[in-house]
Amino acid sequence: MADMRAFQDEISGWAAGGSGDTARDLAVSLGLRAAVLLEGPSDLAAVEVLAARRGRDLAAEGVCVVSMGGAMNVARYAGLLGPPGLGLRLTGLCDEREQAYYERGLKRAGAPHRDFFVCAADLEDELIRALGTPAVEAIVEEEGDLRAWQTFLHQPAQHGRARHQQMRRFLGTKKGRKIRYGTLLVEALGAGQVPPPLDDLLATL
Repeated sequence: MADMRAFQDEISGWAAGGSGDTARDLAVSLGLRAAVLLEGPSDLAAVEVLAARRGRDLAAEGVCVVSMGGAMNVARYAGLLGPPGLGLRLTGLCDEREQAYYERGLKRAGAPHRDFFVCAADLEDELIRALGTPAVEAIVEEEGDLRAWQTFLHQPAQHGRARHQQMRRFLGTKKGRKIRYGTLLVEALGAGQVPPPLDDLLATL
């Protein structure tokens, strides 16, 4: 049976200038109907974990979750996966500061922007505010990162900043940390705590 990870890899290669032939064949084999466009791997991990928590198998439902490697790639990926390319229904998340850029890129690809859900800063910020910083700090301690967090807070650049802003910045200071905590924060969400952009995204799939 065709593998969703293989399709995701082929899409990345296609976006980098490959032929896309294998991606087209895999899309047919997988019975794909929709693609979720996300800025990076931490967002992808969060979406996949929440879907699994809700008993959803997105691959079996014909939904591919794609990490674009940056918001500036949205026009390219929308063109490959949307109406001009594979003809999949497009949805996803975008940050508020990049909303206009998404609108332009999706318009060029003939895809509706209404199916994209907006995070105020980014998904990590949404998750931190949903859980509350005390709960996130408890997770940081459980993960053995408390000393690194305390050292980070003593940096002059962090003085006077809101706690959730400090935490958001901390998660991005080490390679792989955003991906790891993206998963952990979603796993820690209680009933009714899922941020609206993420909740609405899963509801439309």
